[in-house]
Amino acid sequence: MRLIRQLWFQVLVAMAAGAVLGYVRPTLGAQMQPLGDAFVNLIRMIIGPVIFCTVVHGIASMNDMRRVGRVALKALIWFEVITLAALVFALVAVNLWQPGVGMNVDPAALDASAVKTYTTAAQHQTAAEFLLHIIPATLASAFVQGDVLQVLFVSVLFAFALALVGEPARPVLDLIGRLSQIFFRIVGFIMWVAPLGAFGAIAFTVGRFGAASLLSLGNLILEFYVVCFAFAFIVLGGVARAMGVSIFKLLYYIREELLIVAATTSSETVLPRLVQKLQALGCEESVVGLVIPTGYSFNLDGTCLYLATASVFLAQATNTPLSLEQQIVLVAVALLTSKGAAGVAGAAFVVLAGTIASVGSIPVASIALVLGIHRLLAEALTFVNVVGNCVATILVAKWDRALATDRLYAQVGVGAPWATAAPKPAE
Repeated sequence: MRLIRQLWFQVLVAMAAGAVLGYVRPTLGAQMQPLGDAFVNLIRMIIGPVIFCTVVHGIASMNDMRRVGRVALKALIWFEVITLAALVFALVAVNLWQPGVGMNVDPAALDASAVKTYTTAAQHQTAAEFLLHIIPATLASAFVQGDVLQVLFVSVLFAFALALVGEPARPVLDLIGRLSQIFFRIVGFIMWVAPLGAFGAIAFTVGRFGAASLLSLGNLILEFYVVCFAFAFIVLGGVARAMGVSIFKLLYYIREELLIVAATTSSETVLPRLVQKLQALGCEESVVGLVIPTGYSFNLDGTCLYLATASVFLAQATNTPLSLEQQIVLVAVALLTSKGAAGVAGAAFVVLAGTIASVGSIPVASIALVLGIHRLLAEALTFVNVVGNCVATILVAKWDRALATDRLYAQVGVGAPWATAAPKPAE
C-alpha cells in the first residue's frame, strides 16, 4: 500500500498503461493528447508566481546585491562551459557512430511543407533582439505570456528594489514568503493529476508515432539515447562525483520529476518541484531561484546534444559534406541558438530548424526526416536538461558557499545510504 501512494509509482504505472493503449488502440491513444496538454498547462499556469516568489524572497533576504551578481556570473560561466562540452561530446559521437551514412536521401524528394511551420517560427534572431525580448512590454505581460526569462527579469528588479527599501518593506517580504508557501501547495495539488497527464502524453506518443518511427530511424534513436545517457553519467556524473555527490542517488532523489519529464517531453513541467527539492537538498533559496529559471534558457545540455547530433545526422543522410571547419561553425551557431529554447515541448525542433538555416550548408528541408521521431528524441534530451540543471544548481551553490553540505551528503552523497523514499519537499 505504501508503494501505491508513491507518486513515481503512480506515474510509472500510468505510463505503462498509456503505452499499452497507444499500441493496441493507436487512434484512441492519439486522442488522449488533451490529458497530457492539460497537465502541462496547469504547470505553466503556476510557474510565473513560483519563480517570482522564490527569486524575490531569496534575493531580498540576502541583503547583499553584489553577491547576487556574483552568483549569476558563476552560473553563466558554468552554463557556457557545460553546453559547449555537450555540443563537442555529441559532435564526436555522431561522427564516430555515423547513424545517417548510407541513407542517401534526396532533399528534393522530401515534403518541405511538413516543416514550413517550424522553419517560419525559427526566423534568425539577432543578439540585440534576444536581449530586447527579455524585457516584457508591461509588468504584467511577463506573467501573462509565461516567458521564464521575462518573469526572472521582473523578479530580479522587484527583489533589488525591495532590498534597497529596507526595513519599511519587511511586511511585503513576509507576505511574499507566505504567498510562496501557498503557490507550492498549489503545485502539490497539481501533482495529484500527474499520473493522468503522463498516461495521456505517452498514449498519444505511442498511438501517433508508433513502432514505424522506431524502425525507420532506429539507428539515430539508439545513437542519441546512448549519447544522452553517456553524457549524463560520464560528464555530469563526473562533475557530481567531484563534488562528493552520487549521480545515481541524485537521479533516484528526483525520480518522480524524471518520469514526468519522460512522459510529457517538457522539462518545464517539473520546474516548481525542482525548486523545492533542491532547496530541500541544502541549496540556498537565492541560488536556486537564480540558477534554475536561468538554466531553463541558458543551460540546456540535452538540447545541445540534440542540435549537434541531428544536424550532422541530416548532413550524413543527405550526403552533404561537412568539413571540420563547418562543424566548428555549427557548434558556434548552436551555442547561440540553444540559449533561447525554453523547456516547452517541441522548442528544440524549432531551434534545430533555426540552427540549420543559420549555418546554410545543410538542406533545410531535410529536417522533415526527424519530424516524426522528434518527440521520441525529446524524451532523452529533456532528461539531460533536468539533470544538468540540478547538477548546475548544486555546483553554483557549493562554489558560492551557499550549500548545507551535511544535508546534501546525507541524502545524495557518495557514501550516503540509499533512502527508501525521496524526502518530501517542504511545503
